[in-house]
Amino acid sequence: MSATTHEPVADKRYSPASEQNRAPIEEVLHGCFAAPGTVLELGSGTGQHAVYFARAFAYLQWQPSDLPENLPSIRAWRAEADLPNLLEPRELDVRTQPWPLAEADYVYTANTFHIMGWEAVEACVAGIGKVLKDGGLFACYGPFNYGRSYTSESNARFDAWLKGRDPRSGVRDFEAVDGLAREAGLMLQRDFAMPANNRVLCWRKR
Repeated sequence: MSATTHEPVADKRYSPASEQNRAPIEEVLHGCFAAPGTVLELGSGTGQHAVYFARAFAYLQWQPSDLPENLPSIRAWRAEADLPNLLEPRELDVRTQPWPLAEADYVYTANTFHIMGWEAVEACVAGIGKVLKDGGLFACYGPFNYGRSYTSESNARFDAWLKGRDPRSGVRDFEAVDGLAREAGLMLQRDFAMPANNRVLCWRKR
């Protein structure tokens, strides 16, 4: 075999959605994560966002995290990218306290709240309130309902698909999540409309 031949990394997984939504999210995050600091990414999944955003935000230390079964893919993407500000991924179950990172300047998560059961969403937001520094920002990407109503027919179909797969999952009501955030000491700063009927919600720690 030639030394220049590259075999695919078995652990490295790929998500088309991560490629499609990363540029619009980056544009929003430039306004939210403006100063140097450490970002804790919750639910890093394949690791694609971690690599993309670590490269786009060289002034940030990007800390990926996820459940054990997702860490090999994140490590594979990280090894290939070889970025100095992309940290070794940490095992993190949002339902288990304390979290492995004591504090962070920013927290980011994408497409996680509608996958988790509601009890995990509650634990996640409470945990964010504990690790986020005063004045720090939490940015959350994904679909949300408003006034307990879907914002589009596609979100209604997506919600039905989610619940068919796992009754504990589903598109979350903004008001319910914002209520959890307030209890955790977070105040909503911005609500950004995104492509494909998604949002980026940004809260600040008081």
